[in-house]
Amino acid sequence: MMASKDDIIFLKKAIDLAVTGVKQNKGGPFGCIIVKDGKIIGKGCNSVTSTIDPTAHAEIVAIRDACKHLGEYQLDDCTLYASCEPCPMCLGAIYWARPSRVVYAATRFVAAQAGFDDAFIYEEINLTGTERRIPFEFRQINESQAPFLSWEQKETKDLY
Repeated sequence: MMASKDDIIFLKKAIDLAVTGVKQNKGGPFGCIIVKDGKIIGKGCNSVTSTIDPTAHAEIVAIRDACKHLGEYQLDDCTLYASCEPCPMCLGAIYWARPSRVVYAATRFVAAQAGFDDAFIYEEINLTGTERRIPFEFRQINESQAPFLSWEQKETKDLY
């Protein structure tokens, strides 16, 4: 499918953010723009190393910025433009934020060639907790259900 004129414009802006972030030593080579009604409402570049935050990926930063701008926790009728195909963490965040579409400029395989290889995470997702590189251990205690019982008893709930 051919990219539209707007897609090209916004992808270039996401790429420019990525390049600027690299030049400013913010983090890895990734940028993201979120657009609603033709206007940029959120943006971010990877800031993992500069903020000492492993979750400060470009998409996460941009989602937080856009949600703050909108005053909403979902990105209805928005398009997320990323300089590269989102990693597994960002993919999850994107699904929680629910934009209308995602457009990206480079694949995860190009990122892997540059040293940003998330293939092992994609593989880990389908493993049981005990098979993973970092073991996940289920320990049920009497209080395990308390948060859910509290939620169930709450009269007004904002479901997301």
